[in-house]
Amino acid sequence: MKYDFTTIPDRSHTDSVKWDVKPGELPMWIADMDFKTAPEIIVAMKDKVNLGAFGYEWPKDDYFNAVADWYEQEHGHRPKTDWMIFTTGVVPAISSIVRRIAHIGDNVLVQEPVYNVFYNSIENNGRHVLSNDLQFDGSSYQIDWKDLEKKLALPLTTLMIFCNPHNPIGKVWTRDEVQRVADLCHKHHVTLLSDEIHGDLVREGDSYTPAFSVAGAARQSIISLVSPSKTFNVAALHAATAIVPNKNLRDMVNRGINSDEVSEPNLLAIPATIAAYKKGHEWLAQLKEQLKKNFVFVDDFIEKNIPDVKVIHGRATYLIWLDVAKITDNSTALANYIRKETGLIVSAGSVYRGNGHDFLRLNLACPMKMVQDGMHRLEKGIASYNK
Repeated sequence: MKYDFTTIPDRSHTDSVKWDVKPGELPMWIADMDFKTAPEIIVAMKDKVNLGAFGYEWPKDDYFNAVADWYEQEHGHRPKTDWMIFTTGVVPAISSIVRRIAHIGDNVLVQEPVYNVFYNSIENNGRHVLSNDLQFDGSSYQIDWKDLEKKLALPLTTLMIFCNPHNPIGKVWTRDEVQRVADLCHKHHVTLLSDEIHGDLVREGDSYTPAFSVAGAARQSIISLVSPSKTFNVAALHAATAIVPNKNLRDMVNRGINSDEVSEPNLLAIPATIAAYKKGHEWLAQLKEQLKKNFVFVDDFIEKNIPDVKVIHGRATYLIWLDVAKITDNSTALANYIRKETGLIVSAGSVYRGNGHDFLRLNLACPMKMVQDGMHRLEKGIASYNK
């Protein structure tokens, strides 16, 4: 392979959230890769630093064209550049949009189990979480369409946050499913806010469907949020783009992002994003090949060595969703035990609500030797917990 996916950068004592751990601990929880980012991005960042002058900046056509080109080439849908707004991150944008689109006391609809920070953005801003729980059949999740429409039709439901692809379950919604969700939101005058931060990380099969690409009138109720942060392991870059086809809605989002002061790029955001989207295609393709190998190893290892754990297969993200219902219905206690006994740090599914109390989430975006270490620790922790 042209790029290095075998070296683990040493991020201890570097202010890393993930690697602020005790000696001997192995963090496989937060969605943060243990690979160096694409060297093309590093070159662009070094060039910027070498300039030696860091005044105020603002994204121009080269930034927005790079975003549009990327989505056309990687996903087959080209958003118009005048639909786009720069923002300092997907989560800051979600919180700003919640404040701008939904009123205090309104329902913001989610689909549990789902990314836990959605709840923070909703509840910390005085809005109410309403869940259209995803239906689990023992091996996969589906949308309860009747329940979804019922809850969208409630007068106080004004916003839906859609995880597309879905974190933590790794599901890639089909084009028909994305269209149907969008149509139902539009029918009931609900704005659809689509978090697409994992959209580039579909490891196999058809690409995901950006919400901004839906057909018909439903497009007028859409906000897509995209970013290179998960794709290229540049979360600290603080760069994302809101894609909003409808001008009136875009103006509302723009006012919120500006009044909340999450609209101005730092010195590296623009050149690094442009480099990622212009020169990162091959690096991403090789990353996904490595992720496939990691997932295959974990599938086989768990099947052979930890039979009480079941892998719930998803095509997207570098996060694996493990059903531990045969062991416990308290994933928080299990995760704490595994850390204490083995040093392996994983996410308890309970933080994602819904049926997450029966699940653990592990991050597999790391070199194979780290994956192998993590699996042996998981095996040891589960075996000890079962005694």
